[in-house]
Amino acid sequence: MRSAVVVFPASNCDQDVARALEKVTGTAPHMVWHADSALPEVDLIVLPGGFSYGDYLRCGAMAAKTAIMADVVRRAGAGTHVLGICNGFQILLETGLLPGAMLPNANVHFVCRDVHLKTERTDTVFTRHYENDALLRIPVAHHEGNYFASDQVLDDLEGSGQIVFRYADENADITEDANPNGARRNIAGLINGRGNVLGMMPHPERAVDDAHGGIDGLPLFRSLLDALS
Repeated sequence: MRSAVVVFPASNCDQDVARALEKVTGTAPHMVWHADSALPEVDLIVLPGGFSYGDYLRCGAMAAKTAIMADVVRRAGAGTHVLGICNGFQILLETGLLPGAMLPNANVHFVCRDVHLKTERTDTVFTRHYENDALLRIPVAHHEGNYFASDQVLDDLEGSGQIVFRYADENADITEDANPNGARRNIAGLINGRGNVLGMMPHPERAVDDAHGGIDGLPLFRSLLDALS
């Protein structure tokens, strides 16, 4: 599987996800600077977490206008797989590759802790190595992770099966108390209708080694390797 990680000013998880990709695939990804105009030929593009451009204007808004994102949008439209993590998810929303918007966390505080996620779909290229309704423990670290969309958009997402991960409690129940940021319907991760673009707020790249406290993110990268190799 050939992969590329896009690096923006103030990215802080580009090396984390690069190491996770190399751990699973055995090959280091291309590290592509935001000002480049074209990506190499790859099977997977990752938009990493961080605070691109210091989150000025809106989180992800300036990164969405960079030179490389025009090619990311073009590649996604042609079927290349794209994974956006945390700030990467915010950027996907700003480009329109996924619907909705990110608001500040409901408690207006930065949230940095492990959360539980319920896996809603295991038939995607990103989740095929998870079991149905698997309960995951993966870290979050964000100030604007409060996913918002209109009721109609949310109903459409539900109806088309585009919600991939939801915040849950330790018993896999979808509850208000388990929601770390106020995201509507406890949405933690979405996929596009075509199934090749996934955005998620939690950080699977920070959960690929027992030394870091858990490996619940590892099946996501193994799913991609299995699907795209």
